[in-house]
Amino acid sequence: MRTFVWEGVDEPRMEIVHADGMDRAHGTQLGLVYELRWWLDGSALTVDAGAGPVRHELDGADFFDLQHSAFFNSLPVLRDGLLSTTQTRDYTMRFVTVPGTTAYLAPQRYEAGGDGTVRFISGDYRARIEFDRDGFVVLYEDYLRRLHP
Repeated sequence: MRTFVWEGVDEPRMEIVHADGMDRAHGTQLGLVYELRWWLDGSALTVDAGAGPVRHELDGADFFDLQHSAFFNSLPVLRDGLLSTTQTRDYTMRFVTVPGTTAYLAPQRYEAGGDGTVRFISGDYRARIEFDRDGFVVLYEDYLRRLHP
């Protein structure tokens, strides 16, 4: 099991993730006014922001994307080998809001830079994300940075 810690650079926020692999992980997010726990188990993501667990299924989406979590940005990069290419991939994500825990389908584009970076695009939002050689987020431009390891 690997443990990762990220912090927000745009506002006070932190997340710790314990990952057994791409489809088995759990974590805790702390924001100014919320605490959220989550569990990824294959095609199901369970989230709990204090009102009881809410289970979401992929239901045709490629991956989950949990708001404020850098871990979930690594999943398409790892599965599709985006660090060793310059290809562009379009995905349909099951986006889960935090702290609301509601989910909806969200189109996202990952443009691999061939240098350990991906340009992330979702609607009008764009950001550069840097990954380590294992495919995990190190720096998410103006949003998150990894503290550990």
